[in-house]
Amino acid sequence: MSNIIDRCFTILQELSYHRDGRTLSELAEKADIPLSATHRILNDLIDAGYVRKDERHGEFTLTMQIVSLALRHLSSGGIVDVAQPILERLAAKSKELVRLAVVDEDQLIYVAKAQGATMGLRYDPEMGQPVTLSCSAAGMVWLGTKTEDEALRLVAKQGLGDPKDYGPDAPATIKSLMTLVDATKARGYATTINVFLPGMSSMATPVYGPGREVLAVLIIAGPTTRLTQARMDELSTALIETASELGAASAISPIFQRRPNQPLPTRKT
Repeated sequence: MSNIIDRCFTILQELSYHRDGRTLSELAEKADIPLSATHRILNDLIDAGYVRKDERHGEFTLTMQIVSLALRHLSSGGIVDVAQPILERLAAKSKELVRLAVVDEDQLIYVAKAQGATMGLRYDPEMGQPVTLSCSAAGMVWLGTKTEDEALRLVAKQGLGDPKDYGPDAPATIKSLMTLVDATKARGYATTINVFLPGMSSMATPVYGPGREVLAVLIIAGPTTRLTQARMDELSTALIETASELGAASAISPIFQRRPNQPLPTRKT
């Protein structure tokens, strides 16, 4: 990747985490480039329509054009049309948040969700974020489908999540993480409590394609007061059956249809 493109994406990614914007100096520090170069890149991104500047306070923010690109990509791939009704059914059964994370090379990316909780505490995080492999049921179950060397490579590339930023039971060492990963292999699904966030539970299972390649990971998440270990065990059959349904429907969507680590197929005209 060229230096200028790398810097552009670093700035765009930093802005994606800050809805209220970032100043020129904050962005320059994050990208580790001079103020003058940061200013030129921001001006180019403004001209392209991806960034706007608050002239009163000086903060730079993303425009909706970035969101539009992502939504068009998901729409053209048919993934939401394919997955949404299936996710809605599982959400209604579990009465918790159901999410789908698609394999994208060395990452899992959250792309769709359905909220089953109608009252009380609701866990509903932002979409489009990569999964933290070491601090989530989704990450652990995906790592469990890899060889040990490949799992260690993926964790090393992303890094261990800092326990102070996650739940009190988040694994702090590779050894403790791999112990949890190994425990998921026999069951076919992973469960976590107080790992991603304090007071939050989650469970996850892989979505396999026709060739038994992992295309995505299906997740149920919710407050630990409702989503206890016993409740997760009760929902495990529904979770695995829903993942099988998604796998069977995967041929409809080009995003599902491609093998992980392969480019998106070109649409025929």
